[in-house]
Amino acid sequence: MNILKTSFMAAASAVVLAGCGSISAPIVSTPIENIDTLPLKTAPLNDEQYKKWGAADLINDTIPGMSVDKAYAEILSKRKGKTVIVGVIDSGVDIEHEDLKNVIWTNREEIAGNGKDDDNNGYVDDIHGWNFLGDIVGENMEYARIVKKLGPKFEGKTDASISAADRESFAFYKKAKAEYEKEKQDAIANKTRYEQILSQVKPAHEAMIKKLGKEDYTAKDLAGIANPTAIEQQQIGMLTQMLSYGDAVPEVVEQLEGGIEYFDGRLDTHFNLEKDFRGVLGDNPDDITDTDYGNNDVDGPDPKKEDAKHGTHVSGIIAGERNNEIGIDGVAKNVEIMVIRAVPDGDEYDKDIALAFRYAADNGAKVINTSFGKYYSTHPEWVREAIEYAASKDVLIVNAAGNEGLNLDETEVYPNDQTKTGAEYVDNVLTVGALNFKYGNELVANFSNYGKSNVDVFAPGVKIWATTPLDTYEYLQGTSMAAPAVAGVAAMIRSYYPNLSAKEVKQVIMDSGLTTKSPVILGGEESNTDNFENISTSGKMVNMYNAFIMADKRSRLK
Repeated sequence: MNILKTSFMAAASAVVLAGCGSISAPIVSTPIENIDTLPLKTAPLNDEQYKKWGAADLINDTIPGMSVDKAYAEILSKRKGKTVIVGVIDSGVDIEHEDLKNVIWTNREEIAGNGKDDDNNGYVDDIHGWNFLGDIVGENMEYARIVKKLGPKFEGKTDASISAADRESFAFYKKAKAEYEKEKQDAIANKTRYEQILSQVKPAHEAMIKKLGKEDYTAKDLAGIANPTAIEQQQIGMLTQMLSYGDAVPEVVEQLEGGIEYFDGRLDTHFNLEKDFRGVLGDNPDDITDTDYGNNDVDGPDPKKEDAKHGTHVSGIIAGERNNEIGIDGVAKNVEIMVIRAVPDGDEYDKDIALAFRYAADNGAKVINTSFGKYYSTHPEWVREAIEYAASKDVLIVNAAGNEGLNLDETEVYPNDQTKTGAEYVDNVLTVGALNFKYGNELVANFSNYGKSNVDVFAPGVKIWATTPLDTYEYLQGTSMAAPAVAGVAAMIRSYYPNLSAKEVKQVIMDSGLTTKSPVILGGEESNTDNFENISTSGKMVNMYNAFIMADKRSRLK
């Protein structure tokens, strides 16, 4: 009853505000609270709910979204904000996408196509951002680059043969090489396993098509085959198992073929010690002062823009044009997306990321989204200095926590805002874990990293529908999708309350979220559980409705 009353009072307050027509009147809506008394949603989500669940409201929908639609309907309908630039450091963005083309940042100080650096920012014709990768798509993992670089010096050496001056570098090399060998062998094994399964599924599938006279047979159809031979029994058993991974066998075949292609790609790029991917740029990746490289092709070199899928999806979550009757509604309006291409298929270079942070901060971004990360870094100091520089420019960085199901209090990831002692060296980085659409013990995505000290909040990150290249839309998932959801909330707060600093916006988002005392499964392992409030610094999931109520109050105290 208390929950229903709270919801009713919030709606009534919104009506009163709308009636007075004021855009500056204080927000008097009641924050969402006491969510532990909510009943769990038992019915599966329908297609429409899946596509919009990140915007749903936990009280009204029993889906753990961010109450985005509620905030727009009850708080923002009569209010106006200012334009905010959000820097998206990613794999590139399809800037011509039907649902993004009107929200892409344009550098109005630059004259397009004249081959000059009109605004003297160091980047020629940077109309919509900058591409620090040039024509690079695939790249090594960082640990592979370490093996490649240090191998000639340390290969075959033992601890006893290493000088005191080289011991730290040798230990770093050994750790990287062990990771390289493990990950490469895992990729080979997975590729082989997929190939073996596919080699058995394809002929079995062809046999069943002939037997049943159709390609889209079901498990029930298979079970109904009378008097199957011994070979048919094996085929039926295998195909029935495959149907537990997809709605139809052709769909499973496509997944297997995609898996083989993925691991093939990893072997050709991530672990390839022979190819020089970086050479085409002509820069020295170990010299932070060598900045004359890259180009303004922010969607990347692929005509099909496949390499820009990740960044396009991220951008749509943040700012897919709202209320245009096509595509999706992003979290934020009043936003311009500044595209900074610096994340290849492989691990990013520290130099590119450091310069990307500085580019965004120097060119007006007030929020930066970083949906990437790695566990090895050769020049972490460059990135830390760039993050500190962004802090000096009052820029909020919204950072994905990572997808390995790890406790980040025990494992260091880059970029981050932590020193080796665990203390934060800046106050402008907000690290985000991923939520599932299931409210209960499966609330945390089974892949999401977590950590009481090193993850700040959680937000929707499983099965997120958003923009993909060439006017398409897809479901993707990861903390890569959770971070831009929060970046959208941050951009909205900065739009409506520009007097709040990056530090204050971060604190508002953390303080205003929803929490639950219920235990949740971590890393997808049912034996590994903890209370939700113990797995991040705030112990909360982001809620845009509550964030606006709190931001309004704090803004008026300044």
